[in-house]
Amino acid sequence: MKQLLKQQSVGSPRAASAAAMRGVSLIELMIGMVLGLVVVLVVTQVLSFSEGQRRTTTGGADAQVNGALAIYSLQREIQMAGYGLTTDPNALGCDVHATHATAGNFVWNLAPVVITDGANGAPDTVAVMSASRSFSVPMTMTVDRDLAGDKFVVNSALGVEPGDLLIAVPSAYVNANNWCSAFAVDGVINTNQLMSNGASGWNQALAAVLPGAGYPAGTRLLNTGALVNRSFSVSAALSLQQRTVSSTSGAATVEELFPQIVNLQAMYGKDTNADGVVDTYDNVTPTTNAGWRQVLTIRMALVARSATFQKEEVTQTQPQWDVGGAVPVAGAAACGASRCITLKVDGLEDWKHYRYSVYAVVIPLRNMLWGS
Repeated sequence: MKQLLKQQSVGSPRAASAAAMRGVSLIELMIGMVLGLVVVLVVTQVLSFSEGQRRTTTGGADAQVNGALAIYSLQREIQMAGYGLTTDPNALGCDVHATHATAGNFVWNLAPVVITDGANGAPDTVAVMSASRSFSVPMTMTVDRDLAGDKFVVNSALGVEPGDLLIAVPSAYVNANNWCSAFAVDGVINTNQLMSNGASGWNQALAAVLPGAGYPAGTRLLNTGALVNRSFSVSAALSLQQRTVSSTSGAATVEELFPQIVNLQAMYGKDTNADGVVDTYDNVTPTTNAGWRQVLTIRMALVARSATFQKEEVTQTQPQWDVGGAVPVAGAAACGASRCITLKVDGLEDWKHYRYSVYAVVIPLRNMLWGS
């Protein structure tokens, strides 16, 4: 009887429930935890690798887009440089004096592009000047213009409108005492007289801008319309910066164009033997008319940086600008079978933790070549 009751007790639902609730052993628990940790580790490694790849890809794409747009913008501006200002090659390099009632005094160089070299590999500044007129016909003065006058008498004022900014270029200028001057047209009389009495704000004291002897008959006047006067540089915020001088107010406006631009280097392409072919590149700004007439192209490179900081050092050497060996380039050194210029970025904080892209271009100054 006891044996029967024992068998019934073991097979009862209560006994089965107790057996099912007894849990797992310590060894089984430890094995499960180890397996779980292994899975977490693998997933973490995969996510970390994927995120690193995403950052690298995204950062590289950012640098490519910013660099490509920046070099395109510079190329577009420089291609038009000198339009309306280079019709008379003898005027190249003349210092243009101007004054505005609120913006003060200006001295511009009558040249399509002026490069200001950055010291010790620092970014350069590139200034561009051109006329905004769709056509620009030079005029010739037919009557002397002394300091006491208030108008310029020309052979024809075709295309001139009130508000246009003109540049007077003497037939034989010497920067020290016979320079160029910019003035605004305040009115046109009888199709051949240009009033300039300072009503627009430009050159209210014209006598202080004109050379002591004024301008004799034969002086050429270049109609720039709204003068395009821009300069490009790398800002402290590490972006391509554009500075524009308004031909109306004389004030300068500054725009940040493209971010993560960390260096800009530019050179003049010069034809030193007058055969129509560039035979040297350097960043020495000409100081004479003959020197400016040698400048046919501008060669430049800029460095774009990825926006993403990398935990590891992903860049060990500074970017190189490969300039080839066909034409001598100032500052270039041998790099394998070619010649290169080092583009300095080592002054930037944590520069090795970013990736860099170099964009280079040679830009013909077509208005210098065409004389337009």
